Amino acid sequence: MLTTPELTDQLRVALRRPGNGSSDFDLNPDTVLPEGRKLRPAGVLVPISIADGTPRLILTKRSSALKHHPGQIAFPGGKQDEGDVDATATALREAREEIGLPEDLPEILGHLPTHETVTSFTVTPVVAILHDRVRFVSEPGEVDEVFSVPLAHVLNPENYLVESRRWRGQKRYYFTVPYGPYYIWGATARMLRGLAARMSE
Repeated sequence: MLTTPELTDQLRVALRRPGNGSSDFDLNPDTVLPEGRKLRPAGVLVPISIADGTPRLILTKRSSALKHHPGQIAFPGGKQDEGDVDATATALREAREEIGLPEDLPEILGHLPTHETVTSFTVTPVVAILHDRVRFVSEPGEVDEVFSVPLAHVLNPENYLVESRRWRGQKRYYFTVPYGPYYIWGATARMLRGLAARMSE
């Protein structure tokens, strides 16, 4: 098992590696995007807890009452507000609002390349380490559950599957990385797949 400094160093090196961003269309190259499509900036936090020895990735299950992506597995995060100086500020603010994570607690390691979503966002994933235990508090109406999965699970490329479903009359392919009762798919799985690829280089 990696020590905390070794894991932190490996993550920093992986995040510095050059590479292109990802998108919801990576597995669907025939998708025709509308002309004049405007992308809105967003930031999500990729929090890795090392408080209990075994590194675990913190994720959320979105509220089933939400209009967009109800019940889906996601990183804490959201669209960038005018008051946010950058994507990191957005990710930290949203994590505080959604799961009660103090903004000064995460140690920011770096960013993954941006990810373009089918909902017209360009998302910057902000990778961070949580050294201390945190009592997460879900924001009612936004988050139904805060949970964790072993980091090793999502860093293993062999745990990823490509599945499909019909979307707007066409078959759409996407990555999944299921864990127990949690069906992690779509943009969240694609961003994690990018991290797994960088860590396995």
